[in-house]
Amino acid sequence: MAWKTLDDMDLNGKRVLVRVDINVPVADGKVTDTTRIDRIVPTVKDILAAGGTPILLAHFDRPKGKVVPEMSLGQIVPALSAALGQDVTFIDGNYGEAVGKLAAGDVALLENLRFNPGEEANDDGFAKRLATLGDIYVNDAFSAAHRAHASTEALAHLLPACAGRLMAEELSALDKALGNPDRPVVAVVGGAKVSTKLDLLSNLVEKVDVLVIGGGMANTFLAASGIDVGKSLCEHDLAQTARDIAAKAAEKGCAILLPRDVVVAREFKAGAANETVKTEDCPADAMILDAGPDSVAHIVQALERAKTLVWNGPLGAFEIEPFNAATNAAAKAAADLTRDGKLISVAGGGDTVAALNAAGAADDFSYVSTAGGAFLEWMEGKTLPGVAALSH
Repeated sequence: MAWKTLDDMDLNGKRVLVRVDINVPVADGKVTDTTRIDRIVPTVKDILAAGGTPILLAHFDRPKGKVVPEMSLGQIVPALSAALGQDVTFIDGNYGEAVGKLAAGDVALLENLRFNPGEEANDDGFAKRLATLGDIYVNDAFSAAHRAHASTEALAHLLPACAGRLMAEELSALDKALGNPDRPVVAVVGGAKVSTKLDLLSNLVEKVDVLVIGGGMANTFLAASGIDVGKSLCEHDLAQTARDIAAKAAEKGCAILLPRDVVVAREFKAGAANETVKTEDCPADAMILDAGPDSVAHIVQALERAKTLVWNGPLGAFEIEPFNAATNAAAKAAADLTRDGKLISVAGGGDTVAALNAAGAADDFSYVSTAGGAFLEWMEGKTLPGVAALSH
């Protein structure tokens, strides 16, 4: 899929509408994590350097088409101004009049687009109103690209459009991971439930050489193969689905790696008494809470043979010690291989980012996507409206 970047556009003297994702955590009116703000800085700075005037379009939370004062983007302005090293003009009323007063070198931010019901409805009228404010449209919000909203989809058809730096970086990383990857490709998929990742698993077994399944999902696959998983989190009603996915994997030549040994406990709490047993020896009164060291060694062997890794979800109950051991060990191995130039590693999804950060491995991965739903839908092989709209 071909798309234009900032380098393909003449930005000099132009007003540039930039769709960004600055839906950041806020407590007591202050931003507590600036990661998403920091990631849009290169795009904004490059537009300014090329002589353009960036007008930022964004959403915050879920006001459902109504004005909700505590969901105003006004509270993001101080953190945004600090990240850019200059004051940002906040526009919450008459868009056209305020935009008309902007001078070269200014940066503006419009109020929460989701205060208008036309945003989530992908309303053409609202998109046309936004389009009158600018000369060029830039989408730098991959994390919102799976939504067909006025500012992510309709607007892209009304102005000359391109991808911002973050969007282009994300799309290039994803293409290297699953579009045109160096093989062998390993995918690590973890998390609690198979039911939330059925499309993902079905797509991956057609595209990767090895599929590592961890977390509660692995229990469902183990149970489907006739292993007693005791009191573990498990979707027994999806046994046939798990068998179907395993059969499809075998047909496509994709090896599925399930835990060979597991860490079990009688209670789900930090520091709970636990033991490591072979997978088939899980006690009837215990829960599987992590993969064991033999399983990790097996995963690391697969990573050492791989050229490309796609990671979504933890291998165990990583939020509580000591059930974070498998996730941490596998993540560190992937980080080391990446740092040594032996592996391209792309990871994404909320829990995944948290798990890799906790393992101290995120910085060494080739690319860590902060996009949750969009990253998952891309892994599922779905067309993302915000990306498709850029390639017309």
